[in-house]
Amino acid sequence: MAAPAPTLILASRSPQRRAILERLRLDFSVRVSGVEEIEQGDPAQIALENALRKARAVVRPGEREIVIGCDTVVALDGHIYGKPVDEAEACATIAALAGRTHRVLSGLAVLLDGEERTAGVCTAVTFKALDTVGVRAYVATGEWRERSGGYAIQGAGSALVVSVEGDVDNVVGLPLTRLLELCPELRAG
Repeated sequence: MAAPAPTLILASRSPQRRAILERLRLDFSVRVSGVEEIEQGDPAQIALENALRKARAVVRPGEREIVIGCDTVVALDGHIYGKPVDEAEACATIAALAGRTHRVLSGLAVLLDGEERTAGVCTAVTFKALDTVGVRAYVATGEWRERSGGYAIQGAGSALVVSVEGDVDNVVGLPLTRLLELCPELRAG
């Protein structure tokens, strides 16, 4: 008799990550890790370390599970733009990104049967130039809340973007193509 398929666990409270994973039409559960994330250092290393921390925190030893951890950071000139705490910080973040190209870096961690698989993904996003009125108009949408870099490319934030080089799903919060390469067990069929 074949072993039962592993249970799929997403170690994230992000509705964007859930929505991306739902496109695969897989059954999965969400377990929020609550781990403290690191915020200082090399952006790519931070994203990967945070993804591992999230996945490791929710794995249940002895259970057959595929646990997915992901962390996404927005970086420009070595500075990480996290989730703004208020409208003033959201305005400052959008103003800093306006007219420039920033990097959206995600760390992926997949834990399965004691194995840790990891990958990093980088997408370059160029914003159009914005004046103070344009910055404030976007911040007034409220999309900046709970979003790294203070914007949502899948929403009104798409109007800020001139170009994207790389995976748009990465900018939304879960680089699905790279995830499927890292964990072929998720592919349908």
